[in-house]
Amino acid sequence: MRYLTFALAKGRLAKQTLGLLEQVGITCEEMKDPETRKLLFVNEDLKVKFFLSKASDVPTYVEYGAADLGVVGRDTILEEGRNLYEVLDLGLGKCRMCVCGPKSAREKLNGNEIIRVATKYPNIAKEYFYNQKHQTVEIIKLNGSVELAPIVGLSDVIVDIVETGTTLRENGLEVLTEICDLSARIVVNQVSLKMEHERIRKLINDLNELMNQQ
Repeated sequence: MRYLTFALAKGRLAKQTLGLLEQVGITCEEMKDPETRKLLFVNEDLKVKFFLSKASDVPTYVEYGAADLGVVGRDTILEEGRNLYEVLDLGLGKCRMCVCGPKSAREKLNGNEIIRVATKYPNIAKEYFYNQKHQTVEIIKLNGSVELAPIVGLSDVIVDIVETGTTLRENGLEVLTEICDLSARIVVNQVSLKMEHERIRKLINDLNELMNQQ
């Protein structure tokens, strides 16, 4: 029996995912050691392996088959655009991808003028403005607090994740339009789904039942 390997995004999401997996009988005690420096964790009895990676790398590990399954936010899946199957919405980390800016920028979203969009998610922004809105924009990639961009005049609007909207309000910005809902998803390697169809399907069904009970 071959190992089933999971790639998990580091941080709170990994802990929440492991909590769900434990409830359907998939455990990995070595991962609970806060002092460990290990990168790969194994449960020999269940023939499963786990490793933690940066969220943006999870889809890459899954696409190339280094992991059979991955758990990561939908924002990362959309931004990375990898060839994999998205099989289950775990409902963790719910938030929204939105176009935000000062109230005065709302009219610019309806016009034909070229506007500047600052974002950590250039691919999601391009897909939305070019393919859905058919609006020409200049996209500026940032890595830090994108809320700063419209305040200091770098951009007209931003495309970013919104949870509560508190940071926006505190900086005189608001949600101008929603692009999509986001939450953590399970993604599966295309070959793994064929080779390990029964094990993966059972896992998905068990998690689905668990979430329906909660």
